[in-house]
Amino acid sequence: MVTRRGFLKGGGLALLGVGMMGGIPGFLAEAAARDKIVRPYKKRKVLVCIFQRGAMDGLMAVTPFTDVNLQAARPTLFISAAKGGNDNPLIDLDGRFGLHPSMKTFEPLFRDRRLAIVHGIGSPNNTRSHFDAQDYMESGTPFNKGTASGWLNRAVGLLGHDSLTPFTAVSLGSALPRSFYGDNPTVAISNLQDFAIQMKGNPIAAGKVASSFEDLYDQTSPGLLKDTGEETFEAVKMLQKADTRNYKPDNNAVYPNSPLGNNLKQIAQLIKMDVGLEIAFTESNGWDTHFNQGAGNGIFARNAGDLSGSITAFWTDLSAYQDDVTVMTMTEFGRTVHQNGTGGTDHGRASCNFILGNDVNGGRVHGSVDTLVLENLEDRRDLKVTTDFRSVFSEVADRHLRLGNDNALFPEWNGTHIGMMNPLS
Repeated sequence: MVTRRGFLKGGGLALLGVGMMGGIPGFLAEAAARDKIVRPYKKRKVLVCIFQRGAMDGLMAVTPFTDVNLQAARPTLFISAAKGGNDNPLIDLDGRFGLHPSMKTFEPLFRDRRLAIVHGIGSPNNTRSHFDAQDYMESGTPFNKGTASGWLNRAVGLLGHDSLTPFTAVSLGSALPRSFYGDNPTVAISNLQDFAIQMKGNPIAAGKVASSFEDLYDQTSPGLLKDTGEETFEAVKMLQKADTRNYKPDNNAVYPNSPLGNNLKQIAQLIKMDVGLEIAFTESNGWDTHFNQGAGNGIFARNAGDLSGSITAFWTDLSAYQDDVTVMTMTEFGRTVHQNGTGGTDHGRASCNFILGNDVNGGRVHGSVDTLVLENLEDRRDLKVTTDFRSVFSEVADRHLRLGNDNALFPEWNGTHIGMMNPLS
């Protein structure tokens, strides 16, 4: 007999937006209108993870601007923190590191000690393959490609209670990310407004899209989806009741009209609906800046502005929920110290990441970045990894979600935390 957990392990249930002209199917809307929706889920701590795919240039996002070696290595990409002239200067954070001017919305959060930065972060595996590096980071096992589960899926299993809601772990996107693979139930949602049900991992229903719950049950073995179907039906009713199409952010927050901005806006809606969300995931793309990277303007500046603007709008929108939410970014690796011949940077090693929350030891650039002389660079070209990504991810998960089991979360790691989260109260 196929169990619900076994079914979910095989791929689970994904709620996918299909752009239907009429929004949620009529029979669901009618059912939602008839029934009173009860929300039995108490407010919970929420971890929001944003994967910056393509490898963000951490030395441009947060620049050690006093290092003359970096200035020499990047004659057209280096930005000074000196004020004056026509160019926008770096935002001086602490006399050594400067924030890219396109990330100016991050400055008040940093000054208010809610935003922390970890520099020199990366994987102990020195691959420069996007696919492999992302896979290792999302599985949380950088020397084992055979790991079936993702670290965020394992985090779901460590939460300490049964998943009473299909919204415990949600990825805003068209498919489950590698981080969410595993035994514990997770869901991918591409759009809160329009839905279809797609089955994955079931030999009868694989590859089919059901236009209604009736179709869903017809395509599967009797009783297989009884509990899952009922939970999903309740979830759709919650979303319909919330009128997600006409959502108005709080505090006049303005989200960028971008995939990341729209996804974070939808995550904010789920948090405010109190549907039991505890782990959310979304992506920011376009960080592979091999050519025409730009300095104060250009590809990097646009992506950086979108990232910081989207996260800041999300944080502003949350207002009363801020104590319960921590946001963490990640990227598979950084870029070379020296710019290349086409005005860009190539695949490197260490980068930086951002952690935002009221339980964050903010207002500091954590980690270690050596002087960028040639002999200090990995392979004489890259910023060295001085902080294992697992030490940061585990500290955020432990302190915010209060998981307390690093061996289960990252089974091949026995390192220590670095102090970028405040001690538990």
